[in-house]
Amino acid sequence: MTRSFRAPAAAAAALVAAGTLAACGSAGGATDVGDPVPGGTLRYGLSGAPTCSDPAQAGTNQTIYVTRTIVDSLTDQDPATGEIVPWLAESWDIAPDATSFTFRLRDGVTFSDGTPLDAAVVVANFDAIASGKLDAARAPLAASYLSGYREAVAVDPLTLRIDFDGPNAQFLQATSTTQLGVQSAATVALSPEERCQGRNVGTGPFAYASYQQDRSVSVVKRAGYAWGSAAFGHDGEAYLDGIEFTVVPESGVRTGSVTSDQLDAVSDALPQDAPQIEAAGGRVLTTPNPGVPFGFQPNVTRGPLQDPEVRRALVTAIDRQELVDTVLGPDFRPATSTLGSATPGYVPLEAVRHDPDESRRILDAAGWTPGADGIRSKDGVRLTFGVLFSAVFAGNQAILELTQQQLRTVGVDLVLDLVSTPESTARQNAKDFDATYYNSTRADGDILRTTFGIPGRNLNQRGPVPDLDAALTDQLAAVDTQQRRDILAAAQREVLDAGLWIPTVELSQAIGAGPAAQGLAFDASARLQFFDTWISGR
Repeated sequence: MTRSFRAPAAAAAALVAAGTLAACGSAGGATDVGDPVPGGTLRYGLSGAPTCSDPAQAGTNQTIYVTRTIVDSLTDQDPATGEIVPWLAESWDIAPDATSFTFRLRDGVTFSDGTPLDAAVVVANFDAIASGKLDAARAPLAASYLSGYREAVAVDPLTLRIDFDGPNAQFLQATSTTQLGVQSAATVALSPEERCQGRNVGTGPFAYASYQQDRSVSVVKRAGYAWGSAAFGHDGEAYLDGIEFTVVPESGVRTGSVTSDQLDAVSDALPQDAPQIEAAGGRVLTTPNPGVPFGFQPNVTRGPLQDPEVRRALVTAIDRQELVDTVLGPDFRPATSTLGSATPGYVPLEAVRHDPDESRRILDAAGWTPGADGIRSKDGVRLTFGVLFSAVFAGNQAILELTQQQLRTVGVDLVLDLVSTPESTARQNAKDFDATYYNSTRADGDILRTTFGIPGRNLNQRGPVPDLDAALTDQLAAVDTQQRRDILAAAQREVLDAGLWIPTVELSQAIGAGPAAQGLAFDASARLQFFDTWISGR
């Protein structure tokens, strides 16, 4: 017997680890002026260049902002409730053991090249990821969502079934992600490199008009679009005629462009930018990211971080509230667990606290003694390690510089290693680092499996941790909401206890919006969806 899900698919929350995806600040509704007016082009400033035009290979927030506009997914996730709701699939059935998922597609959906959406092309999309045609190093998130994939079958023109080798309760939520968005047969036939050149064709409310790597992207509205997500605010076509994305790395330039009406909205508005934006009639919109918060992922196979006591001491050495207050401002939150507080299934962990005396006690007991310069050593090895990071978030360097000062007070020497995003990714894949600093966004606790599981990325290079390994596997088979929450709670504790993540702060999306940008809304993964956005007064 299978479980059936129909719109509004409320029961699907059982596979998402129920929870409310909270937002702080405004999503734009309170300041909208009158009714939405169709037309106009939104001018948007990205804080970093998209890494690729392919939704399946998208990883950074700035890339996803762009790629989400051109691609739809089988399902969507309601940002207020966490429920999975219909999009390209109007209904679905799930086997009781979560090993098989059957989706019924909407009729009449087309790609932007005019070809129809059918079960066969969705199957081809999944096969391209699961078969390795898309290099797993290029599309790690998409590949992780299809872990254990056996096959996808077109049952009839509008029905497909996806089978897995074992339980895969996370998969329903995965079908709502950008990375598993559906692209045309012509796109699927391209090489991974060609899929990064702006040639992608989706069923989304917008289509690529131009794509200039590291400079700009333009998308235009799809005429006749009529199959929006059940989580969208209106039916029919998008309000905007198009969006012009421009790469503007400098925070001050982005802010000045909004206040001078050269841009309508920008990513990564910093706290010091808010007064200037508000004085010009704009506002800063914020919401916390679900998933793994910013933190250090130590390589446990080299240097002082091989010592679990060192990793444990780092957790209490960091003053997370000072990081927020000094660098980020009140719209951000200190991390309190190995999952962000907006993630369904999140639990706070008491051990994530600031207690430098405890850090010193741990290091003393482990034999790390302070030297003349205050930095500890043991058996001739200094307690120093490097942290690999890139500027994917504007506050990263300042956060790490302050963390560097905090760690020095307990005798730890942190060396900052700032590199480009492509180099960071390459060195992560090669495991060439002492520790790497990043966050990862997903509105499902399964992100712990893909981040820390031995078959996942496992940047820690860890060996077996039986209780953790069992929890990461067991949550895939838990179709009961409370059971899955309990398992994920245990997994969060095990990750921390094993010293596999040293949390710092939760990322929040902070969007600087000018007075003309209306209806900007965050999706369940804290990224903007532009379908309901419109322009006023221009």
